[in-house]
Amino acid sequence: MSGLPASLPPRPWGADFVLLAAVWGASFLFMHLGAVEFGVLPTAAVRVTIATLFLLPLVWLRGLLPELKKHWRRTFLIGMLNSGIPFVLISFALLHISTGLSSILNATVPMFGALVAWAWLKDKPTASRLLGLAIGFAGVAMLAWRAAGPTGPGLAFKPDTSGTAPGWAVLACLLACLCYGISASYTKRYLSGLPPLVTAAGSQIGATLGLALPALWQWPARMPGPTAWLALLAVGVLCTGLAYILFFRLIEHAGPQRALSVTFLVPVFAVLYGVLFLGEVVTSWMLLCAAVIVCGTSLSTGLLKLGR
Repeated sequence: MSGLPASLPPRPWGADFVLLAAVWGASFLFMHLGAVEFGVLPTAAVRVTIATLFLLPLVWLRGLLPELKKHWRRTFLIGMLNSGIPFVLISFALLHISTGLSSILNATVPMFGALVAWAWLKDKPTASRLLGLAIGFAGVAMLAWRAAGPTGPGLAFKPDTSGTAPGWAVLACLLACLCYGISASYTKRYLSGLPPLVTAAGSQIGATLGLALPALWQWPARMPGPTAWLALLAVGVLCTGLAYILFFRLIEHAGPQRALSVTFLVPVFAVLYGVLFLGEVVTSWMLLCAAVIVCGTSLSTGLLKLGR
């Protein structure tokens, strides 16, 4: 009598990987437009609230509410680690440094993710993937050096017109990256097998509940204009609701380290959007850095392998 195969073949995840990078590449621009008028905490809170309103009906329509109720504690916790806290930190950063530099710093997520997975999940990277991480980080560092301006990266530690040193914004981005790295390993260890839609919806509900009161306390006295609202609507639905379905599905099918490596590609898309929609200029240096980042990403995710 024939039985079921011992294990199903792995699902392809390359398309999800590229699509997620393209979507997240736009999030920094949208969040900057929102933070300028909403402020830090309200921007993060509105983003996750919109994502919740988008995702929760999908959970209900697909009959997944029992799964959400069963796993609400862990999905709510992952929401603060993977959305609530990082979105607040990034919103703060975007008021003091450029969207391009923010997205470049965000590309350090795989570094934190690899270290967390190695220490927590005992998931030691292969030599090829370690080389890929190193190459990807080198590409990010090359791009960040130029992004800091002609005076060099030391400019980031001089106070801006608001009286806040941009260096704090850099540190905020790096702390957000650490949160992402922890949440990816937590998801793999405790939420593996849970439908990505349930994880995405539960995480956004948890982040919404966690940020609600602080955001109301910091709500702007003057109602933000339509541009800010449209920006947060886009970042809530597209860059959060849909993106986190892709992200948690990517963790499930490719593993946390490969999923986090998507951030290597995000700056490439962010630069592309700047050219298309803001008229920014792409230099040969940017193209070189993009090629290095893509090469590192391919190695670190296993899309490209050296030797056997």
